[in-house]
Amino acid sequence: MTVPTVRYFAGARAAAGGVSSEPAEAASLDELIQLLTDRHGERLGLVLKSASFLVDSLRCHDRQAPLPTDATIDVLPPFAGG
Repeated sequence: MTVPTVRYFAGARAAAGGVSSEPAEAASLDELIQLLTDRHGERLGLVLKSASFLVDSLRCHDRQAPLPTDATIDVLPPFAGG
């Protein structure tokens, strides 16, 4: 069985300790957020609270929806600039 792959971008990567991607098995985004916060600490947890998530390149608004077992989940923190 394949587990989801989480890919971190920009400030999310920095908050995850420089990790660019990792496997993480979770049933939903809410569960994934808790798992990643437990794994990497509250700094990443704060980023994840305001981040946007792409599940297989599609924006996911329902954080309780089931995640596909082989999904790629992109973590996009809020971006600044203009």
